[in-house]
This record gives sequence, structure tokens and C-alpha cells, in this order.
Amino acid sequence: MIDINAVKSYLIELQDTICDGLSQVDGKADFITDEWQREQGGGGRTRVMADGTIFEKGGVNFSHVFGTQLPVSATAARPQLAGRSFQAMGVSLVMHPYNPYVPTSHMNVRFFVAEKEGEAPVWWFGGGFDLTPYYGFEEDCIHWHQISRLACSPLGEAAYSKYKQWCDEYFYIKHRQEARGIGGLFFDDLSEPGFEKSFEFTRSVGDHYLKAYLPIVLKRQSTAYGEREKAFQKMRRGRYVEFNLVYDRGTLFGLQTGGRTESILMSLPADVSWHYNWQPEPGSEEAKLTEYYLQHRDWLS
Repeated sequence: MIDINAVKSYLIELQDTICDGLSQVDGKADFITDEWQREQGGGGRTRVMADGTIFEKGGVNFSHVFGTQLPVSATAARPQLAGRSFQAMGVSLVMHPYNPYVPTSHMNVRFFVAEKEGEAPVWWFGGGFDLTPYYGFEEDCIHWHQISRLACSPLGEAAYSKYKQWCDEYFYIKHRQEARGIGGLFFDDLSEPGFEKSFEFTRSVGDHYLKAYLPIVLKRQSTAYGEREKAFQKMRRGRYVEFNLVYDRGTLFGLQTGGRTESILMSLPADVSWHYNWQPEPGSEEAKLTEYYLQHRDWLS
């Protein structure tokens, strides 16, 4: 028996908890709240931060949308769902820091239900979190993946390696042949353990995000940097934009369902650049990012 109201209540509470935690760490900027309605059904609450002490731009979005027909992005891999009505709800966030030594982070947890009269509902959970550093630190990568493994405890020991690998494969920029970041967790279509266990795991992922991210933010936010590091950060942000606009399922789903554009594209950084055929200086920290940190590896071995 699924409990849609319990999921929605948790997601709204999660949005507030994360915004409170990030605001306290930033110490200057707070999240503005923008509630919106979707003409085709549903709506949401977008909370956005800008021009803080630590964070240049960030957004934590809650949405609950529904409709009578699924978009192409949802039925392409599941043609059996065509013709069903749907509800989709979730919390999605991206935080972009000023300091190039503080990584960008992303987290998303979501719940989806497709219904048809006379048939049992088809439902699943999905989500995860991942880290996109500009300059790598081994201890940060280890910490991030230690917390990722802890978040998987409701599903047992095998869950971390499964969802870590899925994250590595998903957040991969195919046309660049490089990873977007150092990974973390990614899961989708989670229903097999049953509603209660699947919901417990999804809550664990959402609840572990701040535990994974804030210690890294606090450790790196005062690191000195100059124009070189800032220019590299802006160039690497371009890779982030490329992935989100070309491959990200959530972005495609939101746009194809007529979602609110401002909320869907809140993940894009404010200041970004592209340079033709840019190559890092051999042996530099910039080269080490792609040659070492963005290679798929077992950080907990």
C-alpha cells in the first residue's frame, strides 16, 4: 500500500531542513521562496539563494505535478505506461559556490506513480547525490563516499556499490568522454523492496546530503584562490551545463511536461565560460582533475 501523502510531507520537510542548513553555513544569504502553480496540474515551491558569502547561486526545488498523459521521456523506456495518468513529486537541488576549491553539489529524491483505472498503480522512487569538484582532494572524495555508503544502509551492503556504479555511468558526458564529477549515488525505478523499505532508503539518501556536503564546504571555503582558479571553475561549469541540457532526465522530463522553466533551469550556474579546444597545462592541478579525480575509482578501497 503506497502512501503518497507521507512522501509529500517528507519532501516538503526535507526542502526546509536543507535550506536551513545551507543558510546557516553561508551566514549571509537566505533562500527566497517562490510558490508556483502548473496549468496542467500541480505546482511547487522553489527556494533560491544568490550572492551569499559562500554560495554564488543555489536552488532547492520541491515540485508535485500530475497529468493525464506521460511525456516521451517517461515512456521511451516503459512503453507499457503509455496512456496512464501520473503524479511526480520530488526535491532537487544544486549549489554553486564562489570558491573554486569548494565543489558544486547536486541532490535529488523523487517519487513517481502512473495509474490506470482497473489496474494496480505502477510506482517507483529515484534520486541520489553527486559531487563536482574543480580542484580535487582525496580526503574530500573519501568522506563523500563514506557518507554515500552510510546512506545505503537500509538496503544492505550491496546497495552502495550498485548505486555508486550507476552514478558513475549516469553522470558521464559522452561527447566529452569524461565524468561530470566524482560521483556518489544514483538510483531509479526502485520498487522491488516494497513501498516501506524503498521509502526508507529514499529518506536516508535525502537525510545524508548535508552530512556529506557541509563538512567539505566548511573545510575549503576559506582556501585562497586567484584569477586562474576562477577561470578554470567557469570553464568546468560549462561541462555541467552541457550535461544538464543534453542528458539529464529530470531536465528533459520537466520541459516535456510543461514544467516551470525557471525552476527546471535553476541548476545552471550564474557565471560560466567556454573556450575553444582548451587544454590544461601538463602536470598542473587542472590536469589532475580529469586525469585522476574524474576517473571512475573505488574511493573506499
